[in-house]
Amino acid sequence: MNAPLHRPPLLARINWYWTFQLAGWGALTLFNSVYGGSTQLRIVVTIASWGSLGGLLLSHLWHGVLRRHGWAAKGLRWKRIVPSLIVLAAIQTASVTTAFHVMYPPDTIRGIAWLPGALLFWFGVFLTWTVFYFTALSLRRASRFEAEALRLEVLAKDAQLRALQAQINPHFFFNSLNSVRALMFEDREAAARMIDQLANLMRHALQSSQHATVPLAAELDAVRAYLAIEQSRFEERLRVSFDIAPGIDHVRVPPMALQTLVENAVKYGVETSADGGDIRIAARRSSPADGTTMLQIDVANTGALREPGNSTCVGLRNARQRLQLACGECSSLELREQAGWVYATIHLPEQA
Repeated sequence: MNAPLHRPPLLARINWYWTFQLAGWGALTLFNSVYGGSTQLRIVVTIASWGSLGGLLLSHLWHGVLRRHGWAAKGLRWKRIVPSLIVLAAIQTASVTTAFHVMYPPDTIRGIAWLPGALLFWFGVFLTWTVFYFTALSLRRASRFEAEALRLEVLAKDAQLRALQAQINPHFFFNSLNSVRALMFEDREAAARMIDQLANLMRHALQSSQHATVPLAAELDAVRAYLAIEQSRFEERLRVSFDIAPGIDHVRVPPMALQTLVENAVKYGVETSADGGDIRIAARRSSPADGTTMLQIDVANTGALREPGNSTCVGLRNARQRLQLACGECSSLELREQAGWVYATIHLPEQA
């Protein structure tokens, strides 16, 4: 059975543009009908309706001009708005005058004394329409900016929560305690070293949670502490090598991002193989075609990519989101398989 589709709230489904268009010009029809007097009411209502329909059409065309030329996005620029309103008032006055000549005898309107008043009236109507339209746009932009700020705040808090969950992995923590317990009876010095490594890792996890980024050197220290703990579990099955270019220790990276990738490499590249596996960690500067300086971090492990939809994909998607929140849209996290190796590659702008 298919799940019901989520429908937006009623207020979000209403076309407010046409709602206000019809309400505004309908109100003007009523006003002109009452103002036109009670004599020959049918003719007065007809002319008032004709004027409102013409105004509705012209205002909609004016709305298209504002959007097509980008004037709506630039705010009220009176030097180009006022001449346009004069043209609209002239066209509307001509249209309503034509309706008068059709509905009334030809000699009803004499002279042109009425013309300035009619032009001024319709100029005021279209001016009011334009001011209301730009006001509505400003309110909508402010509402969108507020909603976007709220969305980013929620994403940031969600990313922080996911980061804390990734940092304190209960499975890894309990495995480490079991290893310490076993070593206590075999090699007390090794058990003490493991406790020190575990304390260093937990200290880094807790301290780094207070910052959006940490120095690469601190992140690498946490990774080495994590791998030292795992080395006691897997022994010769876990083989690790580092290739860190000089001069990049100060570059800032999202906390625990590298450790999360290494943890995935251990879990899916070493733990699942009877012979264990190799893990290579490399970091260097790269220069894309646009000339910006980027930091490239590779975490590679022997093995093969798993099918989409597993927890690795979810974890990588969360890591990408955290990376872009901390380092901007130009940062990226890619996963690929090549010649028996799985590569997780981070690109992020260099931040000192």
